[in-house]
Amino acid sequence: MSALMPKKRSKRIETPAAPTVKQVAERAGVSTATVSRVLSGAPYVSDGLNHRVREAARELNYQLNRIARNLRTRTSRAVGVVIPDIENPFFGRVVCGIEDVLQAAGYSLLLSHSNENPNREQINLRTFLAEGVAGIIFTSSSTETSEYEHLLKTGMPLVAVSRILPGIKVDMVTVTNSEGAHAAVSHLIALGHKRIGMINGPAWISTSRQRLLGYEQAFAAAALPVPRDLVQHADWRQTGGYHAMQTLLQMAPPTAVFVGSNLLTLGALQGIHERGLSIPGDIAVVGFDDLPWATSLQPPLSVVAQPAFEVGVTAARLLLDRLHDPARPPRHITLETRLIVRASCGAEIRHGSASCT
Repeated sequence: MSALMPKKRSKRIETPAAPTVKQVAERAGVSTATVSRVLSGAPYVSDGLNHRVREAARELNYQLNRIARNLRTRTSRAVGVVIPDIENPFFGRVVCGIEDVLQAAGYSLLLSHSNENPNREQINLRTFLAEGVAGIIFTSSSTETSEYEHLLKTGMPLVAVSRILPGIKVDMVTVTNSEGAHAAVSHLIALGHKRIGMINGPAWISTSRQRLLGYEQAFAAAALPVPRDLVQHADWRQTGGYHAMQTLLQMAPPTAVFVGSNLLTLGALQGIHERGLSIPGDIAVVGFDDLPWATSLQPPLSVVAQPAFEVGVTAARLLLDRLHDPARPPRHITLETRLIVRASCGAEIRHGSASCT
């Protein structure tokens, strides 16, 4: 009788356990709540803390595991929204329009702002991808497209708002920037102004280029030379408008100024008032984008109004359409701006305000 040979046991391959939030927290030296806040893109997290947590997650392969899982399921009822400046009233109204539509359709909104910082924008986008959001509505703070190209390759639905990214074929909502600027500057020319300054946003951003084009076209239509020495570019913040206005007032000052955004306009008004100049007696002012308190200023502010809420509504509807029909061609919808004439431009107002498209 042969001896019984023991059965050879098959060797079981142990699969490493997926890293946990607790492990990421321990490596980064923070609480698990802080890890969750950072990786969910919560605002008001310092850059140093952001980097520490994300580096720990990368070393443990934590975020990559979550990305793989979420891309496989993609059942989220949340939509990521990236705006460049949470303090800008225009984007506040855009977000309100987006949220109204999304909530009615059963989706929630995850909001982040890049603070006009491309690196922070990239982090926000990657966080949304990791969270497996259903889609992303965004306003880019740069002309860099690689991150959006990557998102498109993953199948992520995208909708661009306000600013155009060159070469990226996505759904898009913009406004008639050139036409609005043309109307504002033509109105100032009709009032007798020839030295009309312009305070504009960064030259590489599409909205700035379009508004500058409208400014130039208004002079061309009136057979007047464009006063290019009176064109100032600044960042989009109030301080940018203030410093640009100071620069204009240090040269042979313009008799009127067209300002390319709401926060820039506030800075320009600050600079004018500090010099003790009167509006519109010493300098007439027209801003781009209406402000909630524009009629409370003295004098009330003439503006080119954007339909901010409708921009948000349209963007959200485009995203929902994309979710229902991923294969349809991208759509670009352009909404109308309108010139609202008030006392700051020097026109005689008989019935409170007048508007013309």
